Amino acid sequence: MNPIYLDYAATTPMDPRVAEKMATCLTLEGNFANPASRSHRYGWMAEEAVESARRQLAQYINADVREIVWTSGATEANNLAIKGVAEQHGHKGKHIITSTIEHKAVLDPCGYLQSKGFDVTYLTPQQDGRILASQIQEALRDDTILVSIMYVNNELGCINPIKEIGQLCREKGVLLHVDGAQAIGKTPVDVQADHIDLLSICAHKFYGPKGVGALFVKRGVKIAEQIHGGGHERGMRSGTLPTHQIVGLGEAVFIAQSEFKEEEARLSALREQLFNGLKELDGIALNGSAENCVPGILNISFAGVDGESLLLSLANLAVSSGSACNSATMAPSYVLKAIGLDDTLAHASIRFSMGRYTSEEEINQAVTSVTTAVRKLKGMAA
Repeated sequence: MNPIYLDYAATTPMDPRVAEKMATCLTLEGNFANPASRSHRYGWMAEEAVESARRQLAQYINADVREIVWTSGATEANNLAIKGVAEQHGHKGKHIITSTIEHKAVLDPCGYLQSKGFDVTYLTPQQDGRILASQIQEALRDDTILVSIMYVNNELGCINPIKEIGQLCREKGVLLHVDGAQAIGKTPVDVQADHIDLLSICAHKFYGPKGVGALFVKRGVKIAEQIHGGGHERGMRSGTLPTHQIVGLGEAVFIAQSEFKEEEARLSALREQLFNGLKELDGIALNGSAENCVPGILNISFAGVDGESLLLSLANLAVSSGSACNSATMAPSYVLKAIGLDDTLAHASIRFSMGRYTSEEEINQAVTSVTTAVRKLKGMAA
């Protein structure tokens, strides 16, 4: 029997409605053509399908369609935003502000830019995993050109006060890039109200296909392209557009928007059910914010048990001890260490992430499995 899937923050299964829509863009009988082929009807149809998805995404985040740039995912979008701003605006200053708990797709580009002479300030999060606008304000300098802060932390689920940060950056004339990979479909995102200049998006985090995403680039913001070869996407990202994947992203956005309130309420109830079922165990602690968080992510530490043994004891649950990008390493989560956990407790922490297809019965089974495993391991250690 397959393990219960509780790792939706790593990736979501594609919604069958999305897969069905994508299938219409693959074969000769469908909408398969190159959207850049403007000399025949096939190309026109593909272009319209791509532009329809662009409108769906733009409407969801309250943007103009001309502000959406298609990418292969949030990693590329983050690189395009951060490196693109640095190369375009480096003559104004070489200071960038980010945090120590960003995704590697933000931290690594920032590290690369440091090797090229840029100065990066890494902010330490509050104990609940959030970065406050006051921290940004203290770190701003005359030569600051970019602030890059994630909307929702992928390990803790905590939501940063992006609107306050955005307002501050706008007042200071500093560009704000937001990694929104974990935000779309989980919390309201409004690029205008939040004063966001650049927003990275990834389809496979909200039941769309892997390999496609987008970067919102506010009109008037100039960034240097990172992929050359044809001048697609208004010169910001060259490459033949994958019609089927983009259509899938558009459909996933449409479903997320249509079903947001219902899904938010259901996931909030599941998160509460899971935490209530585990909180009576000795040594349990919630990592992150109990109030400012998305409903589908719950990170818990289990003091007094060996982390590796705990994960091995939960073979019937697909869970993680941190970001999927770091799961191949034995090092403890740098996110958990940044909010104050020592190596032992960070290793003994589990991220449970629930989603569209998680049931109450599966949560009950998860509670039973974790409770049994923890008590057994503590009994062995006693």
